[in-house]
Amino acid sequence: MAVIHHTTLKPTKLELLTDWLPTRPWYRGGTDAPVLEKSGGFRLDDPEGEVGIEFMVATDTASPERTAYLAALTYRGAPLEGAEHALIGTMEHGVLGKRWAYDGCHDPVLVTELLALIEGRAQAMAQSISDTPDHEVSHALTGAPLGAAGFTPEPADDEDGTRIPVPGGAVLHVHRVLTPVAENPPLPPQDALGHVAAGWPGPDGARLQAVFMTLRTA
Repeated sequence: MAVIHHTTLKPTKLELLTDWLPTRPWYRGGTDAPVLEKSGGFRLDDPEGEVGIEFMVATDTASPERTAYLAALTYRGAPLEGAEHALIGTMEHGVLGKRWAYDGCHDPVLVTELLALIEGRAQAMAQSISDTPDHEVSHALTGAPLGAAGFTPEPADDEDGTRIPVPGGAVLHVHRVLTPVAENPPLPPQDALGHVAAGWPGPDGARLQAVFMTLRTA
């Protein structure tokens, strides 16, 4: 299981995301730079122990509406070959040294483990505590296992988020702008083949919840 190091990062993850988010078609802030705070999220473990996998809820507090974005991130100790276009930036980690931070929707390790989570073969882990499952993260799959290990993802961004075709004809939709719902746990659309849902703390102390990813037919 991944070890969470409580140490310094230069620049910080939020600093990298502040520059990167406005370049995305699903960014809601127009020409204004976001004012971000880390609101929550969860991690997945890389079975090989090489790649850090994090799903971070980063909230833009620049306006009273407070937009919550989902950043799917991977952290590597060396560049990911062929993924230069997906590089968010590099950081100096106080323990691990230089780390390359990627939009994880382009990283086969993240996508493989995310599909394993939907299938129930992987466990969501706490974002900031080592070796601790996050039992608030819910997931489900309708139908047969996907068998998607080892493929190279080819995601596409649009105003609604990121879509990743997966083997078997399904499409994984990563909801980049999170819409809180009242249901506990949050329910996916009726036509969904699978989903992942989770929560994060709101500004008034209430717990916000949303569907983070939805698996659908193409």
